Amino acid sequence: MEFTFLGTSAGTPTRSRNVTGLALCRSGPKPWYLIDCGEGTQHQLMRTRYSVMQLRAIFITHIHGDHIFGLPGLLTSASMLGRTEPLDIIAPVQVQRFIHAVIDNSDSSLSYPLNFINSEAPEFYWQDDQFRVTNVALSHRVPCRAFVFTEINLERKLRQDKLLEDGVMAGPNWGDLQKGKDVLLADGRLLKSDDYTHIPRTARKLIVGGDNDTPELLRDACPGTHVLIHEATYTQDVADRVGPWPQHSSAQQVARFAQSVKLPNLVLTHFSSRYQSYPGGTPNINQLAAEALQHYKGHLFLANDFDTYQLTTDLQLHRLTDR
Repeated sequence: MEFTFLGTSAGTPTRSRNVTGLALCRSGPKPWYLIDCGEGTQHQLMRTRYSVMQLRAIFITHIHGDHIFGLPGLLTSASMLGRTEPLDIIAPVQVQRFIHAVIDNSDSSLSYPLNFINSEAPEFYWQDDQFRVTNVALSHRVPCRAFVFTEINLERKLRQDKLLEDGVMAGPNWGDLQKGKDVLLADGRLLKSDDYTHIPRTARKLIVGGDNDTPELLRDACPGTHVLIHEATYTQDVADRVGPWPQHSSAQQVARFAQSVKLPNLVLTHFSSRYQSYPGGTPNINQLAAEALQHYKGHLFLANDFDTYQLTTDLQLHRLTDR
């Protein structure tokens, strides 16, 4: 499982950070999934291996502009490139109105259908052959969600000894069983894949949070989670000065929560544009890391635009590239 940050700045872009966007894939860049789509996301994609032609679904955490203003441009560019495959958009209902308004008022059209799915619907649930996705309501100035991605259809390993013991010789039936299919033999016996295979590893689970001032809302979703991606807009001293109205988290808040639920990997993003990334810049992005490390003892990462992370099948998280 891999994910690449397309934007890591909060509210407005900076010279080194675009606004929010995240590309996620399970194995290879197709299919892939986009979580949030701030202005300029399609430009960011041009510097990655991801193509809008293989994009399977877009998940929008909430309606603020730094999370959705890139949608019309990305969607119409996909059309101009010749996309014909339907595209799922999982988002608040306002996003559908926003997209239609821009397309209807800009002499634009799409060459493919959009399938809008209300992310705020009760008992929300989305699934394809790669991931099962649920969500969690967060605390922000507008309704906001975190999306929980759990991989499905894990590779199976044959119980060859049991097959041979039951008189099932190697052949095409073995392949079907390994693919998770039940098999009806010529002698009338029904072989269930679950009886003759096993899944030798744990399904990987990732939570991508939207804007949120109460990380504890994710507590029930965290058991079995291997990576949490969460905003840390400020250090705590800045959050105290700004006050509660923006409804964002500090690095301290998120780190304390991650430690309390024993999350193995925490990736912070959505940093206020006041924080500088170059050496000697003040205030500096490293202050967020230093604050988080006072409270969190797991593996901590601060995301940069174009950083790519890999969560391996042995549940280790590695940063593969830096900007």
